[in-house]
Amino acid sequence: MKRKALAAVLLASLLLVTQAGQLFAAELDPTKQQAYETPFTDTAASLFGILQAKQQFFQIADYWNVSDIKVNLDYKASPLLQNELSSVTLALNGSTFHSFRPMAKDTKQRLTVSIPVELLVKGTNTLSIESNMQTALRDEAVCRPTDNRESWLQLYDTSGVVVQYTTKPLAGGIGDFARHFVGLDTMNAAQNAVVVPANGQPAELEAAVYALSGFARSNPLKDKTIPLLTMGSDAAKEKKLLVAIALYDNLPADLKTGLARQNFQNEALLQLVNMTSQPTLVITSANPSLLVLAGRYAANQTLLGQLDAGTKVVIEGTDVSSPALQIGKTIPLTESGDKLTGAKHRTRSYFIPLPANRSVAEASKIGLDFRYAKNLDFNRSMVTVLINDAPIGSKKLNPNLADGDTLTLPIPQNLNITGNFPITVAFDLELANNTGCIQTQNEMPWAFITKDSLLQLNTKDRTDLLFNNYPYPFLRDGSYNQVAVVLPEERDANVYQSLTNLFNLLGQFVERNSGEVRFFGPNVAATELKNRNVMAVGTFRNNKLIRDNNEKLYFRFDVNGQTIRSNEKMSLDFDYGKRIGVLQLTESPYGEAHGLLTVTGVTPEHVALASKLVANQSTMWKVFGDGVITDKDGNIHAFRFKQEATTGPAIGFSEVLERTDVLKFMVALILVLVLVLVSLIFLIRKYRLKRREGR
Repeated sequence: MKRKALAAVLLASLLLVTQAGQLFAAELDPTKQQAYETPFTDTAASLFGILQAKQQFFQIADYWNVSDIKVNLDYKASPLLQNELSSVTLALNGSTFHSFRPMAKDTKQRLTVSIPVELLVKGTNTLSIESNMQTALRDEAVCRPTDNRESWLQLYDTSGVVVQYTTKPLAGGIGDFARHFVGLDTMNAAQNAVVVPANGQPAELEAAVYALSGFARSNPLKDKTIPLLTMGSDAAKEKKLLVAIALYDNLPADLKTGLARQNFQNEALLQLVNMTSQPTLVITSANPSLLVLAGRYAANQTLLGQLDAGTKVVIEGTDVSSPALQIGKTIPLTESGDKLTGAKHRTRSYFIPLPANRSVAEASKIGLDFRYAKNLDFNRSMVTVLINDAPIGSKKLNPNLADGDTLTLPIPQNLNITGNFPITVAFDLELANNTGCIQTQNEMPWAFITKDSLLQLNTKDRTDLLFNNYPYPFLRDGSYNQVAVVLPEERDANVYQSLTNLFNLLGQFVERNSGEVRFFGPNVAATELKNRNVMAVGTFRNNKLIRDNNEKLYFRFDVNGQTIRSNEKMSLDFDYGKRIGVLQLTESPYGEAHGLLTVTGVTPEHVALASKLVANQSTMWKVFGDGVITDKDGNIHAFRFKQEATTGPAIGFSEVLERTDVLKFMVALILVLVLVLVSLIFLIRKYRLKRREGR
């Protein structure tokens, strides 16, 4: 009986496992219809005036088979609207597909329209909403003003684009896996993870954060994170796609059996396994340095995306490096030129990437080269350039320069531009003798921004140890800047959650895979941390480095590490001090001009809570100064403890070299001095010759 009972239990367990596998496979079934919605904007937007336009962007993954796509437009129109004279037109990627007459009601209205699938492109799609809002009755004898504030259309943030699709099955190549791993639907459903062995060795963690950083940079949803988990954990079992990174001896048996036989002491391997159940990209080697090299390979998403095969062998000497980052440079605004058509206000924006630790320096300027139609009212037509929506200069359009006009504008230093920023070119194209009685053609008037339009970009480092400049000092010029991470000896889920938060945000800013991140235990020697930027993660009790530097912190633990004490900036109740997470950015005691980031709290849960403050860019605006506390209720208090510098920073020789105007002046000055010196020599020689002849 016992044997029969045992057999029945085993059979039931096998059936459960089989059913679970079938269920999981069904979730990966490419024939399953899915839906993905992209909201228009984070906030509501309004279109003011008679002729206005707004653009919204959404993505189509290259592995989606789109069957249907709809736009849900939630809007409210001016109550003064003349319905029979007003209209809204929708266009996708420049092709018009629907027009309607908005109704003037006091309540929000919804319009649902199908978009022709053939208008879609893989990647970024542009949905244009063009409004013609008329509030005055048309009278052939009386011409009304062409623009007024009573003509408006409110677009609500509940509007969006809904895509119905099925996914193409994984083709078996690592590049295809990588695209699925950071796909819109995968990220939105939180169905991916990077996994390492429990209490992973330093090389495993180092390789993992390199790979994680590469995927984080490719992540299209910046408010979503890719978790770093331990192999075999319940959280890892729930994911659909995994990247498993480990030394070969630490790999689970089920992953080892699927690997091609290699000389793991002299090679590292990237290979896809478990394709029918839980597709996993295994990155492994028996050699720690080769495992790190393979992690750098995965960090280079360009290389990873080029792999059509399911395996890749990395050996010592394999070139995995990313291209060098150009900091001071001349950037073309457009590759082939951009045309803007239609009357009134027309804009075109250009995205300029810049490392997070750099700011725009003096002598940076924009050179705009453009031309425009000749049928404009040149008394009212102009062009304006904006950076981060702040205007930096304008120019009135001139009929004599319509076939070739230019505008050069310096970038004001008081804009304090740091990190990525947009440049917007806005044309106000007003037609001559148009009093609102004449209907204009869609292609008239026009303006054209030529490919000769350039940004001359000079930059400088932001080196103050403040969260205002984060992720400096841990990143510099797009690379990890000699980072040391000190972790507790025993690592629970909260430690890995903290690493997830820290390196997802850092990874979004990493542009090169040449920097270094090293991992250490809490008893690390000071010599190992010399001249490194240190991240200390843990509590007073489980991280010796935090205990040793407690008196150097702004928010300090009491003598037993039971609570965080009050300081000159904030009073903390004893019990409240137990329930907060703290971020602090201080000068490192292990090297001059280096930083120490302490991510801490009384319990591991509060350590993870503190790390959430630097998990994504959406919360970074709340984090400034050099000491920040937070609690589970979402309260955040940021303070600056360091004294503000009273003198300006010294200008380095490298910064002088970036200033082309200064270089030109110096060259001209040197040439003048040389000419003066040569002239003096000739005059002296001539004077001496005359004296000799006189004798």
